[in-house]
Amino acid sequence: MQNRFLILLVFLAFGARSLAQEGIPVYFDYLSDNYYLVYPSMAGIGEGTKIRATARMQWFSVEDAPNLQTINVNSRIGESNSGVGAIFFNDANGYHAQTGLKLTYAHHLKLGGDARNLNQLSFGISPTYLQSSLDESEFQSAFPDDAISGIKLSESYFNTDIGFSYNLREFYAHLAINNLLSSKRNLYRYGKANDNIPVIDNLRRYLVSVGYIFGRQEWQLEPSVLFQMTDFTKEKTIDLNAKVYKDVDFGRIWGGLSYRRSFDGAEFTNGDSFGKQRLQLITPIVGANIGNFMVSYNYSYQTGDIRFDSGGFHQITLGYDFGQSERRYDCYCPAAQ
Repeated sequence: MQNRFLILLVFLAFGARSLAQEGIPVYFDYLSDNYYLVYPSMAGIGEGTKIRATARMQWFSVEDAPNLQTINVNSRIGESNSGVGAIFFNDANGYHAQTGLKLTYAHHLKLGGDARNLNQLSFGISPTYLQSSLDESEFQSAFPDDAISGIKLSESYFNTDIGFSYNLREFYAHLAINNLLSSKRNLYRYGKANDNIPVIDNLRRYLVSVGYIFGRQEWQLEPSVLFQMTDFTKEKTIDLNAKVYKDVDFGRIWGGLSYRRSFDGAEFTNGDSFGKQRLQLITPIVGANIGNFMVSYNYSYQTGDIRFDSGGFHQITLGYDFGQSERRYDCYCPAAQ
């Protein structure tokens, strides 16, 4: 129980704001050819069907440490300009857990040029069903506390994500608005005095990313940036990314580095001194495309004086592509092939 309580305190203090989080947390799996996990408009962006499964674990030495599993599939509908997809996810963090399903429809509008010239504007929408739970059965208090129910609570929510993408040969730009609808989180108000519990019905989150892939020979370089902001808390972070690709006989190998920094900080005391620390994560990532298979691994290390554990966050992704041609477009654009 002590470990689970410490996990909750650390997440409240340093950047995760887990009680204002709904849906899939945005980590770094999008860098492993998994942009659909973040942007609904990427469903069916390429030819054929893509399947991706991820598993993320934090702090192996800590009981009930945060962990996340996702599996998604997206596909173009025949020869049409539409795509569909589905995402199932399970996210657990100490006493809190959420399981959800997203269903996606996307439409891809070609803006001109011949069939092999990628110039495409895409729109996507993902209705979401979410089952959230909070286990307060182990919480104890010497005096009655109307903020603690003493039981395991469960509540269902519905929401919607929307996304927009623009792809022009090796250039791409994406925008998503997650949790578009207001969603009062009754889970945290059940059996409690409502005057003491704040109403959080705006869990909207904005994400924007841009990138470009340089080079068309054996080596390619892809710098990109992702910015995200949570509407209610005004929490903002930015990812600075760089990936390198190399074509080989059996497919493609690639690796990269991501640096995430929060614009906001959490204050802390250290003896008689006070400090403020921003969330900073350094994440190397490696991967390979072997025929129709894809595998990648990334490791996130949190820098700073205040950390819960000396270890980092591990994540692995496995994928398989159906019906992919060698090159649908006359460009080096892996996400759209």
